[in-house]
Parts: sequence; C-alpha cells; structure tokens
Amino acid sequence: MGRALVIGASGGIGGALAQELTGRGEAVTTLSRSRDGLDVTDESSVEAHLGALAGPFDLILIATGALEIDGHRPEKTLRQITAAGLEAQFRLNAVGPALILRHAPHLLARESRATVAALSARVGSIGDNRAGGWHGYRTAKAALNQIVRGAAIELARSHPRAACVALHPGTVATPLTRPYLGRHPAVTPEHAAARLLSVIDGLSAADTGGFFDYAGDRVVW
Repeated sequence: MGRALVIGASGGIGGALAQELTGRGEAVTTLSRSRDGLDVTDESSVEAHLGALAGPFDLILIATGALEIDGHRPEKTLRQITAAGLEAQFRLNAVGPALILRHAPHLLARESRATVAALSARVGSIGDNRAGGWHGYRTAKAALNQIVRGAAIELARSHPRAACVALHPGTVATPLTRPYLGRHPAVTPEHAAARLLSVIDGLSAADTGGFFDYAGDRVVW
C-alpha cells in the first residue's frame, strides 16, 4: 500500500483524486483551505501544515487553483486586464504551488519510485495558444509550468527516482468551471481523476519535468 498526499482535496478534482486513491487502497492524507486552514499563498501556513506531516509519500498531488478569483473573471480582451486580477491569478495558481514545492521535498520518498504532480492547464501552453484571451489564468499556469520544470531539475539531484510533472486534466465539470464550459465537452471529476492517475501510473523518472495531458501525451510548452 502506497502513501499519497493530496493538497487541495476540497476542490472538485482534488476530492475526486483523493477518493479514487482511497478506493485503490492507498493511505491518503488530504489538505485544503476549507477543511484544514491551509492557505497556499501564505508561506507560514504552507510551512506549518507541511511541516506537521510525516513522510515519506510516494505521491504528492497539488490540486489547488482557480479560474475565477475574488470576482476577477477570465479576460476576453486585453482591455479587461487589471493588475489586481493578474496578481490574484499569479498568487493562487503559481505562487501557491511554488511554495508547496519548496516545502514538500522532505516528504517525498527517496529510496523508491515517487511522483509529484501539479495540476496545470493546456491554456498555460504558450506554443498551443491560438485563441488569446484568459490572459491572467494563462500567464499564471505558464508560470506554474516553469516552476515545475525547475523543481524537477533540482529534485533529480536529491530524488533520482522521482518524477515531477505538470498535468492537464482536460475540461472538467465543476461548479467553478460551469459558467465557462460553453461548447467544450466536459468530464466528471471522477472521470478526470481516474484518467490522471492512469497517467501517473505510467510515469518514471525519465519523464520528470514534463507536461502531460490526461491521455499521457506531452503538451507543448
């Protein structure tokens, strides 16, 4: 039986990931803001909550983040960009995971295969951006991808059997995404969780630093 840590477990995808892992017989530890008071944008909160845990974990999942934050909705045009909106996106979707990655390595298994996976989004791909818009969310996820890439390089020195990756879960139907689904086909959080864990099952240290979608295909940076 493996050990997994799911951060952001009160969210739609995070909760489904924790449930799927539990159903597999994994020993699952969860952290979230609503249930545990973890504020990923506050370093003292991240340090306190992660410092109180005992590893090692075979899997650490960072499932935090949001599309609409404090009333700041995705921008359709450049004219809708605001400093406050950009800062909110960056703080939650990039700074938060970065702080987790700073304080999580001591919890990760060293002597066996291990995975750290952060939920990103295909819209964070610069090379795949053909539609524009959603500037704050895209920018924050692109920053997250760079953070994951850099973390993978550093982790490879101390955890040579680990894979540190960014994952695109696809379009997932949750209360937060419902207003933006439009014509895009969406899957349930449970379906998304099963697909993501299938991808994680197939990862090895050779994949560290990669950006993968729910089918296991690499996403262009």
